[in-house]
Amino acid sequence: MGESSVNNGVNVQALLDARKALTEAPEAAKFNWRASCKWQHGTHSKSTTQGFHGLGEEQQHKTEFSFDADHPEAFASEDLGATPIEYVLVGLASCLTAGVASVAQNREIQLRSVEAKLEGSMDIQGILGIDSDVRNGYDDIKVTFDIDADASQQDIEALVAQSQKRSAVYDVVTNPTNVTVAVNKHLDGATPRTRRGRLWGPYAAPARRARARLRLDCGDESSNR
Repeated sequence: MGESSVNNGVNVQALLDARKALTEAPEAAKFNWRASCKWQHGTHSKSTTQGFHGLGEEQQHKTEFSFDADHPEAFASEDLGATPIEYVLVGLASCLTAGVASVAQNREIQLRSVEAKLEGSMDIQGILGIDSDVRNGYDDIKVTFDIDADASQQDIEALVAQSQKRSAVYDVVTNPTNVTVAVNKHLDGATPRTRRGRLWGPYAAPARRARARLRLDCGDESSNR
């Protein structure tokens, strides 16, 4: 078999080799991702990521990445960064888009352009404490892909479906996730207090409201590989 002329910039062979190796050593597949956040002023905070654990040892990004978050001026804030709820959309879009590129490379489909547009609807009566029956988070997230590729519409839809099937962030958004929040007290002999809950958690007790309804305009979740 000759070398493929398709180049989406993804080293699929390395991913396939890693999958084979991790099948034989599943403990190395357990990753621990980390982020640190420091309050700046008002509702402005700065978060950073650099170190993480995986493949059985500590790992480092090539550089420390930083993310400013704030509320917009409409919320009487300084608008010095994207809102935290917008970062949820950013994470979902990035994860699904990376999946599309990886699956396309594996299926030898040349991509020319991929663009995802996301919209998340929410009622802020929840976070303002106006109505306790209104959840704090998104009620609905809509993802729309515009993909130009050397493939049929059916094949393009299958790329998105497979990306959706394997996306870590899609899984986090659409399934309950255990979240533990601990508070360290700077007093002698004090013990951290911990509160456990689900993602979107104490805000929407019924399970049907604890999950965001997420629609993708391209394809369903069925796929061959």
